[in-house]
Amino acid sequence: MAHFDFDLAVIGGGSAGYAAARTAARAGLNTAVIEGGQEVGGLCILRGCMPTKALLYAADVLHLTRKADTWGLRAPQVGFDFAAVMGRKNAIVKDCADDRARQLTGSRFKFVRAGARFLDARTLSLSTGASLSARYFVISTGSVVSEPPLPSLKEVGYLTSDEALTLTRPPESLIVLGGGAVAVEFAQFFARFGTEVTLIQRSAHILRDFDADASAELEKVFRREGITVFTNTRLLGARRDGDSKEVAFEHDGRTARVAAEEILFALGRTPNTTGLQLEQAGVKTEGRRIVADAHMRTNVPHIYAAGDCTGPHEIVHIAIQQGEIAAHNIAHPDRAPAVNYRLLTRVVFTDPQIGVVGFGEKEATAKNIPYLTARYPFDDHGKSLIMDAQDGFVKLLADPASGEILGGCCIGPMGGELIHEIIAAMAGHLTVQDLSAMPHYHPTLAEIWTYPAEDLAGRIRH
Repeated sequence: MAHFDFDLAVIGGGSAGYAAARTAARAGLNTAVIEGGQEVGGLCILRGCMPTKALLYAADVLHLTRKADTWGLRAPQVGFDFAAVMGRKNAIVKDCADDRARQLTGSRFKFVRAGARFLDARTLSLSTGASLSARYFVISTGSVVSEPPLPSLKEVGYLTSDEALTLTRPPESLIVLGGGAVAVEFAQFFARFGTEVTLIQRSAHILRDFDADASAELEKVFRREGITVFTNTRLLGARRDGDSKEVAFEHDGRTARVAAEEILFALGRTPNTTGLQLEQAGVKTEGRRIVADAHMRTNVPHIYAAGDCTGPHEIVHIAIQQGEIAAHNIAHPDRAPAVNYRLLTRVVFTDPQIGVVGFGEKEATAKNIPYLTARYPFDDHGKSLIMDAQDGFVKLLADPASGEILGGCCIGPMGGELIHEIIAAMAGHLTVQDLSAMPHYHPTLAEIWTYPAEDLAGRIRH
């Protein structure tokens, strides 16, 4: 039998990589984690979930303070210290990154600080000059900011989401290119800190993967808060105009131009696989994405992939699940589970928040899945009236025959928290009849789910 340095080598120490290594070590595999980034922690901790949500929560508190008179409270001369806002964010990130570093440098597995590339299907060449062999591999190298579609954007200069997190002051004005979660979250954050924001989105609505009613609700709030939103656009070019940066785009059949102090490029991320020399190992890719099956195995039987480098969803809890499944299947090939995306959940941390799970109407229609749907607005709900959080609605999709819940959407106060009730219901294969009969305390935000559930239960006859 061939000798290998390790049973498993995990390339990348972010959320997916750490989950894989932890799972493998618990199963008794001799495991190494190789991390070549300048910092340890992965996208979520360093430049994703933790820093952005820390900033968004600060923006929410600022927004509520400015409208204190709604509740008869006095908060005169509300202001902010942007350096302190960023400082608190940095402290939170450091605590999380330090904790991840402690987890990685513990005694459960070998932690190697080096870049890695494949020499062959069993061997890695490390940037330290050493090499390392393993019986199995999990590639979990994450993603990087995508390249801009226009060469002129590079010439003009722009901020990425990574760089936006390091600003020492909010720009006077900002053009946000993109309409996904990153784009809309940063757009509202900067707008609430006094930046004049223009968002330019290619498709008919922001958040194009969501149902149009949720997207339209957020667009309404954005416009009310002073954010200029252009949809159905096509980027044409960018140039400098004195001290400003100008973007030209096609909109409603005409060429439009917008100028601002800064441009935020938020048109997505790309799998971080350049430099791995995957061809040396024979690993199949589509563009830069590693192709893996539902068991997280690539076309090379002993090489697995997890997280953003393989997709299809750039979501932390999915990356963790993929990493755990990859390592479990390596350790226990006789009982290998597959990733199940039935409970796929997405949350956008704007105000109002958007939480969705399972099927939306757009996806169900595209897949010819029959459904009934009902929704209920927050502006007719007791607790949200108390909170003056009246934007948005909840929506349920149910099987017309059985009433089983197929999906849910909440755009409204605490939407990212409220969606978990529907995740739990769907995990248990509950019906709208079950949900409508479940006791809900009054007055709470959560009881709003009973209204669409009761509506649907009344329309489904057994």
